[in-house]
Amino acid sequence: MSWSKEDSKEEKESPRGYHHGNLKEALLRAALELIAQKGPAGFTFAEAARWAGVSPAAPYRHFRDRDELLASVALRGFNQFETALKAAWDDGRPDVFTALDRLGKAYLHFAHTEPAYYSAMFEAGIPLATNPQLRDAGDRAFAVLRGAAEKLCAQAPAPARPPALMVALHIWAIAHGIASLFGRGDAARRTLPMSPEELLEAEVLVYLRGLGVSEAK
Repeated sequence: MSWSKEDSKEEKESPRGYHHGNLKEALLRAALELIAQKGPAGFTFAEAARWAGVSPAAPYRHFRDRDELLASVALRGFNQFETALKAAWDDGRPDVFTALDRLGKAYLHFAHTEPAYYSAMFEAGIPLATNPQLRDAGDRAFAVLRGAAEKLCAQAPAPARPPALMVALHIWAIAHGIASLFGRGDAARRTLPMSPEELLEAEVLVYLRGLGVSEAK
């Protein structure tokens, strides 16, 4: 659950006091709240400090700048994302297509219930080349999709078997596009005459059938 759903209306409307002695956690929480309200580009480092109830100089004890704070939020998001995807995939049990359906729903559920983390992960413009820890966390989450694609591709006849990496990237693009357009948990969500889950299921099935990947009989 996101921070914003746990806090009262009064807390959302005023900065939090810094009481518990964990400055780093207070700043991460402040950044997450501000991302939820203004987007990852909509607040300053000083504003995060003010929201946490500390002086403008205090954040420098833990973060070099605002970008490093955002990267830390995104890192936490990717770690939670990986955990959610792994649990949903469950190593392809009881069968690949059932597990894939769960995996897609978990992707959309995370984007909907954790929009601030999702924005930090995918919309903050953090350069991965200079943040190997964040890059590795994203790769671990993607590895769940790639593992699913490998099992999916094994369902296709060997002579026409598509590359698993290509399939993983395509399914990721489909899921991410639907999540970003129709499955958001913020005001940027667009209306759709069906549920995002139904749209994702239909698109993935059409895509897989086009590749000759179908459920084993």
